[in-house]
Amino acid sequence: MIEVKQLHPLFVGEVSGVDLRQAADAKTFDAIVEAIDRCAVLVFRDQDIDDGQQMEFSRMFGELVTTSLTLRPGYTPRLDPRMTDISNLDEENRVLEANDRRRLYALANRFWHTDNAFRKIPARYSMLSARVIPPEGGETEFADMRAAYDALRGRTKREIEGLVAMHSIIYSREVIGFTDYSKEEREGLPSAPHAMVRTHPGSGRKTLYLASYAHDIQGMPTPEARMLLHDLIEHSTQRQFVYTHRWRVGDLVMWDDRCTMHRARDYDRSYTRDLHRTAVLEEASALGQARVA
Repeated sequence: MIEVKQLHPLFVGEVSGVDLRQAADAKTFDAIVEAIDRCAVLVFRDQDIDDGQQMEFSRMFGELVTTSLTLRPGYTPRLDPRMTDISNLDEENRVLEANDRRRLYALANRFWHTDNAFRKIPARYSMLSARVIPPEGGETEFADMRAAYDALRGRTKREIEGLVAMHSIIYSREVIGFTDYSKEEREGLPSAPHAMVRTHPGSGRKTLYLASYAHDIQGMPTPEARMLLHDLIEHSTQRQFVYTHRWRVGDLVMWDDRCTMHRARDYDRSYTRDLHRTAVLEEASALGQARVA
């Protein structure tokens, strides 16, 4: 039987009593879903799993996201396309050079974001496992977007109800000056619309749905939209809404992308940081989910 110990006053649970290398029975699966509906982020310690086992665990919760961003000819992915490489390593497992395109592209992961919000069908859950970690730094921070919504003023809640934001991964990279995209890449990464307020189907709680990808709000002048988005993200990432995860080798952290944001923290790039991520797709777009709710 699994046990869940809350790590933060608002969210995040540390789960014990489960070996993710083994197929979960229906009772364990239901307990994990109940826990993540309540806690939004789950920490599984001491999980010595390989990529295949991680994909099998993730597949229980939905269709796996396939990595589709191109890396240009000459780059060979280290991992299965159903895994996202959250590392600073090249295909020979060497630390990336300072000017390597892959490293510069990944710097924007230090902005607050929600996985795959730049796609029409975003992620439901993400699972990130730590294989090698630096001696210091490189934490991952999570923000509880349900609690952030609850803390908004009533006037703000009324103003943002029904608003739809446009999300683009190209925009989030351009903010830091990364513009090295081919024509094909730009055409393959159009903006995606998502409702800014959703009702979470598992908990019934209202939640903000935001990310650094958001660059416009439908029906609103761009300067006004970006100011509102900035203010909402600033509000949502106040310390009382944030949990900082300090990684240990063997950790697997699972989070609900529908009601959290997260970001990576800086570390000394001379050290190796190797984490492997899987994610599963939503059943519909965030816009569609909001309309159903």
